[in-house]
Amino acid sequence: MYKLIALDLDGTLNNDEKKITPKTREALLSVQRRGVTVVLASGRQAPGLRREAETLCLKDHHGLLLSYNGGRIQDATTGEILFDCSLKRDTALRFLRHLEAYPVLSPIVDDGEFIFTTDASRHKVQDESRNNNLKIKIVENIADAVEARGFCPVKILTAAPNEILVPRLADIRRGFEQELSFVQSAPWFYEATVKGVSKSSSLAKICSRLGINQHEVMAFGDAQNDMGMLEFAGHGVAMGNACEELKAMADEITLSNNEDGIAFSLAHHYPFLA
Repeated sequence: MYKLIALDLDGTLNNDEKKITPKTREALLSVQRRGVTVVLASGRQAPGLRREAETLCLKDHHGLLLSYNGGRIQDATTGEILFDCSLKRDTALRFLRHLEAYPVLSPIVDDGEFIFTTDASRHKVQDESRNNNLKIKIVENIADAVEARGFCPVKILTAAPNEILVPRLADIRRGFEQELSFVQSAPWFYEATVKGVSKSSSLAKICSRLGINQHEVMAFGDAQNDMGMLEFAGHGVAMGNACEELKAMADEITLSNNEDGIAFSLAHHYPFLA
């Protein structure tokens, strides 16, 4: 049986109502009782993993929280931050000022408490605030606010409707390819982290810490930012609602996030769940 299960959240662990269904919850509680480590591996900001961590009782079972697309790893039991890779302040400021040239795009950056934005009605700002338990701070200029507060963001998110975002992906990353890693985590999100940071790189750190081999890892995802994680895992599972790129490289395609796809798959790999 697999010793570690890595789970993306939105579109994977959560259904479209942003909830973990009772069947999926019980399956994950059952494997944890048998000693399996559960890792929440999300592009969300760190505070955005609290609700799911509590629902799955990760604190009681030594689970781990991988947030910011791998930029931070936290022990759910002790609260200890095991890994944190923030952008260099100079890089973050240059990138934020670079994005100012594209007013149709909505940069979203946080300090763990606030999302900084020039307008609360900008694309996906309210959703990110609600989903990640972050307050909204209206500022005149985002880069100036980051500089004044003196913090280094773990990631910078660029949001826009898909038809606006995708034609500008090359423009967004231009000049920063050597400093930042970029991934599209949803049709409307393009995320920037420190070069080399990803869900897969941080999952490798977790496995090394726990003494778990890659072939003992099972990973579930639905989006492009899950591709590296599924490739790293001994068994990568794409949800039925996953993007076609992920389905093409997955070891298994399960039911959708609205059909208890995780529970359905786990029942085939852990006999005690059948």
